[in-house]
Amino acid sequence: MSAVLPPAQGPSGPGDGAPDAPETVTVAQADLHKNGSFWSDVFRRLRRNPTAWIGAAIVFVFLAVALLAPIIAPYPETALPGTEYITPTHIPGPGELPQFPLGLDRFGGDVLSKLIWGAQASLMVGVVSTALGLVGGMLLGLIAGTFGGWVDTTIMRIVDIILSVPNLLLAVSIAAILGQTPSAVMIAIGASQVPIFARLLRASMLQQRTSEYVLSAQTLGLGRGRITMSHVLPNAIGPVIVQATLTLATAVIDAAALSFLGLGGGRPETAEWGRMLTYAQSELAIAPWLAFFPGICIAVTALGFTLFGEALREAMDPRTRAR
Repeated sequence: MSAVLPPAQGPSGPGDGAPDAPETVTVAQADLHKNGSFWSDVFRRLRRNPTAWIGAAIVFVFLAVALLAPIIAPYPETALPGTEYITPTHIPGPGELPQFPLGLDRFGGDVLSKLIWGAQASLMVGVVSTALGLVGGMLLGLIAGTFGGWVDTTIMRIVDIILSVPNLLLAVSIAAILGQTPSAVMIAIGASQVPIFARLLRASMLQQRTSEYVLSAQTLGLGRGRITMSHVLPNAIGPVIVQATLTLATAVIDAAALSFLGLGGGRPETAEWGRMLTYAQSELAIAPWLAFFPGICIAVTALGFTLFGEALREAMDPRTRAR
């Protein structure tokens, strides 16, 4: 649908030629001229969304704590400074010892320090595993969406088979096969996310392939590879970015779940939120805070990524951007 905009009214000077002719501009072009580029409009909508601010604040605090852990943590990651205070029937809790504000764990480690170092471990697992799933899923989705035909059918049937297995169960199976190491956890979580990104990118590319700009590019004689990389992929990648943001929350929870099940590897006293929950089970009767603090950290961090991802999805949704 097009709208005829009136000619620009400006001062006329000597030597002016014929009067300006009415300029025909589509509604989409007029809106683009008014609001700037797509991404500037997305950022503008994010700035106006309170949910985005709350999610971004939580994510920023989480990232800051993880990156500054060596500076702000009172004790090193594997330090056990409070061993002499631990007895079989009593573990000092929050407020009992001034030098340990959140108490001690069963090994004599400072809970506050372990929570800070655990943020670093969770950040690394979440980012690396999501990056692995994103790269693998985009590669499969790109191939399927570009070539179509039997290539698309073969890849999608394999993806459907993988999707028939619950994500966490698939991650547990892969981690059990690869071994109980942090790298195995990252690979397992990343592999379980590949089908999600693959289907999402492939569906988005199929939708873009029927657009007018693709038909115009084909009319001009551009090759399939150039059309895909220069036109289809940049316009189809938006939903994948949103999904990657939301998947970070899932990755943090899955990493904690695998560590809770004993598949994360590492020494028992190593700081990691899921591992802290594992060793808190036997101490719930005398030290319930050992499960409370890491559980709250996992929940709040996942909430931050989810809120920001939902706000980003809303800002990039064309149905809401037109309002």
